Formats: sequence, C-alpha cells, structure tokens
Amino acid sequence: MNAPLADTVVLDLRRIPPYERHPMIFSHFAQLLAGDSFELVNDHDPQPLRQQFQAQWPDGFDWQYLEQGPSVWRVRIARKAEARSCCGCCGG
Repeated sequence: MNAPLADTVVLDLRRIPPYERHPMIFSHFAQLLAGDSFELVNDHDPQPLRQQFQAQWPDGFDWQYLEQGPSVWRVRIARKAEARSCCGCCGG
C-alpha cells in the first residue's frame, strides 16, 4: 500500500454524507494548480465520480488507483497542465 505524500491532501469520504461528496471533491479540484493532486479514500470504487470528471474535464485530470478494495479504495486525482498554443490568439 502506498502512503500519501507528506504534502498531499487526503479527502476521506467515508464519514461524509453522500450528497456532500461530489460537490466537495469538484470544489477542491477546481482550486488545484496544474500538477497538484489530492487523494480520495472511499469505501467503494468511485467510478461514477470518474465518469463525471471525464465529462467535465475530459483531458484535464489524471486518475491513479493507489488501492482497489475490497473495503477501501484510494485514488490520486491530479490536475493536468492546460494545453496552450503559442500565444492563444490564433488557436494554433
């Protein structure tokens, strides 16, 4: 089992009411700088959350399982750097 990095924020979802989880996670992700990450701890595989990330930030995140059950799932979610063009004005 991989231990969290010393400066990694760990969001343990197991004690948070289900209706509060996704808004809290999305809010935390929105505040990350490119290259930053956080770790989720959950009591089930968070596949629906991954699908929501894919819909909202299709190429903007990395998802890495650190532990996959059967009773605990740990996932590291990182914000990718945004793709940039030369100056942004031509779209090239």
